[in-house]
Amino acid sequence: MPEICRFFGIVIAVFYDNNNPPHFHARYGRNKVSIEIQTLRVLEGKISPRTLGFVVEWASLHKEQLMKDWELAKSNQPPEIIEPLI
Repeated sequence: MPEICRFFGIVIAVFYDNNNPPHFHARYGRNKVSIEIQTLRVLEGKISPRTLGFVVEWASLHKEQLMKDWELAKSNQPPEIIEPLI
């Protein structure tokens, strides 16, 4: 699972063998979620509302880059690092 970003202790990653819809994974401590890139809705998992707010804010700023990384990972190429939320 290639890590593409880390901020406030939140780890953002994409998997090489993921299926549609295009999504990314966020982990904070023991909690994890999968989030659809286009709609920013949670597909699976649970994370605190505060953490989810940071993740959604970050993702809304980087949707194009997330889609590019999704396509790279789907093609078994390493995704690019995305700037963290500051």
